[in-house]
Amino acid sequence: MKVLICDKLPEQCSEIIRNAGLEPVVKTDMTPEQLKANIGQYDGVIVRSSTRITADALSAAGRLRVVCRAGVGVDNVDVVAASKKGVVVMNTPGGNTVSTAEHTVAMLLALTRSIRQAANSVKEGKWDRKKFTGTQLAGKTLGVVGLGRVGFEVARRAAAFEMRVLAYDPYITTEKAAQCQASLVKRLDDLYRQSDYITLHTPLTDDTRGLVGKRAFGLMKKGVRIIN
Repeated sequence: MKVLICDKLPEQCSEIIRNAGLEPVVKTDMTPEQLKANIGQYDGVIVRSSTRITADALSAAGRLRVVCRAGVGVDNVDVVAASKKGVVVMNTPGGNTVSTAEHTVAMLLALTRSIRQAANSVKEGKWDRKKFTGTQLAGKTLGVVGLGRVGFEVARRAAAFEMRVLAYDPYITTEKAAQCQASLVKRLDDLYRQSDYITLHTPLTDDTRGLVGKRAFGLMKKGVRIIN
């Protein structure tokens, strides 16, 4: 069985596939046309974020049995089209959970301390100390939209910075939220109104598409920082 790796992954990925008795083939940076021309030769496909597995590509995938997304979301895979062809779509939940949560906190710190702007200013030979003083996270309110694996870990880390953490997730219990020191709100509007920072950790679905729009911005505090 042959497995097509469409995006850049560590060599260890290919080794794992070989050790399972399968044949990995790495072809990255393909155009949609090239993908469609090649996909029919493979039993499995692995993608990250760059490659999109569309209904058009799947129409040429006569042998394909599985599409694996090396990540959490499967937004770049047409799951409906795959299901109609009997192709299993998989992801790797937990594979990059902590890494993503840490990156979110890094962006949170960069925002609150204007790190990028300050660095650029210093590179230009300036030292605008007062301009880029920023503020501290302690005592501020972080709104976490989506308290799944990543959102949960972000909340835990934010609590360590002595932030007040609010969370909105209709599928999470109050007891589960308490494990990461987050307080659940019943209405997303309440989170928008109270948060100094908002971070989004929801899958892209019909329900979540456009979740933050004109109406939501109208409810938020002036100067709110959003991490998407």
